[in-house]
Amino acid sequence: MWVQTACDALRSGHVLQLQYDGYIRDVEVHAVGFDKDDNAIVRVWQVAGGSGSDEPLGWKLLRLNEATGAFVTKQQSLAPRSGYKPGDPVMGVIQCQL
Repeated sequence: MWVQTACDALRSGHVLQLQYDGYIRDVEVHAVGFDKDDNAIVRVWQVAGGSGSDEPLGWKLLRLNEATGAFVTKQQSLAPRSGYKPGDPVMGVIQCQL
């Protein structure tokens, strides 16, 4: 899983690059945690890359177990983005958040 990598990106203020759903995605991590089924999830603002929904920018909730790769880039994150609220209700357990 990529929980630690996602939290590292959040804490360092850098963009996280994920290989997810067949696409490379550059995302700004806002919160990392676990849902009610104990799946690792991440609330992000996607800044670049592809998307199966043809919405390459904006808010996404991604399951980290579906990522096939992740690393912290040197690009600065602009988080928090407008509309972010701490205490994401989808996350039963929050590992890290802004």
